[in-house]
Amino acid sequence: MRLDGKVALVTGGGSGIGQAGAVRLAAAGGRVAVLGRRLEKLQGTVDQIKACGDGEAMAVQGDISDLGALRQAVDAVVDQWGRLDVVFANAGINGTWAPIDEMTLEEIQKVIQVNLLGTILTVQAAVPALRRTGSGSIIITSSVNGTRIFSNPGAWAYGATKAAQVAFAKFMAVELAQDGIRVNAICPGRVETEIQAKTELRHLDRLHEFKERIPLTGGKGAQPEHLAELILFLASDASQFITGTELWIDGGQSLMV
Repeated sequence: MRLDGKVALVTGGGSGIGQAGAVRLAAAGGRVAVLGRRLEKLQGTVDQIKACGDGEAMAVQGDISDLGALRQAVDAVVDQWGRLDVVFANAGINGTWAPIDEMTLEEIQKVIQVNLLGTILTVQAAVPALRRTGSGSIIITSSVNGTRIFSNPGAWAYGATKAAQVAFAKFMAVELAQDGIRVNAICPGRVETEIQAKTELRHLDRLHEFKERIPLTGGKGAQPEHLAELILFLASDASQFITGTELWIDGGQSLMV
């Protein structure tokens, strides 16, 4: 699973799954651009890649809800390295988890704007460059929520965007197949990242409590590096006949519900 000579764009590459994926893709020989809103966090990922001496990296500041900014980011990557082969549309938020009658319109719109619209715009901005390359792989970070698990209290808005991402991936797999572009979605369970601390949980005691069970790890969530191996597989030619597929990577968590 090598990416020698290939170029990847990773959104949300400043921390968590995005950072781990970017580091792994670079270690496999890829040239990796990490995109996000906070340049200092992105630079941390770039420095980590360069410190390992395994690949080239660059930081690109941008907002995934801004199509113009995304197109500028893609142009910057192509200007730097001449091509684009892999897009890891990873950026997302948990947002607010609360009973439906307590969620504000602003809270609902925010999670839709980042998770669903941001994914769509990322792909829209990247497709012309992928087409010019003549092939490519798009990987979308979805979730077990909304695809296999529907009992996490208050997670309905988040889960709805994650289900929509899988549907979008399948539509794109069909539409872009003629261009040699594969599109797949990864569906993690609980992952130990900082996104948990940024989730607003409100009045969930009103709802049925779901207790997470992860049989493969004795209850512990995955580390971002566990997902990075799957990301590399889907980015590489080792998965050249896989498209339009969601892959659950949750240690069996979603089988216990």
